[in-house]
Amino acid sequence: MGISAEAIVAGLDTIATREPAIARALASAGYPEPRIRETGYRTLLRTIIGQQVSVAAAASVWRKLEALLGEDVPPAALLEQDFDALRACGLSRQKQGYARSLCELVISGELDLDNLPEDDEDAIAQLVKIKGIGRWSAEIYLLFAEGRPDIWPAGDLAVQVGIGKIMGLEERPSEKATRELAEAWRPHRGAIAIMTWHCYNNPAL
Repeated sequence: MGISAEAIVAGLDTIATREPAIARALASAGYPEPRIRETGYRTLLRTIIGQQVSVAAAASVWRKLEALLGEDVPPAALLEQDFDALRACGLSRQKQGYARSLCELVISGELDLDNLPEDDEDAIAQLVKIKGIGRWSAEIYLLFAEGRPDIWPAGDLAVQVGIGKIMGLEERPSEKATRELAEAWRPHRGAIAIMTWHCYNNPAL
């Protein structure tokens, strides 16, 4: 789902009227493209698989899981597999633990990805019950999959670098400083976050 292009433009334009640095960044770099992922279990499983490996390696693991379990990679089917079968797909012992945690929470109904709490912090608290899913991963899911408009992943390195460039800071701001900096941009921090990734390696800035 993600935040639509129209919502990104509207959010950035709103902030740009009161934050000249954002207006300058838009003039130099233009508007960012939406970042969209599907909602649900598969996206979170892919997040776990992709941790600390290359995009190509993660894609290879996913293809092997699809071949073993079926295209939807259903959680019940994953839980039925033994260690060696999942290891042959490329899942380490640690990632198998994370994947099983996700599947168990989904099957038990303890984690209902179709009805996460409306409050962002409450939704993050639900997602971090999954082993291997920390605050950053939860925020990225809520921003890219659910399209929540006010998610601000201040712990993301690219967000820190990007907002530092946009604001003309001499040094990359800390996570705390990055979080404090964006307080004035509620409830449009999601659009600003997407803008920071757009500006991270943009030579126009």
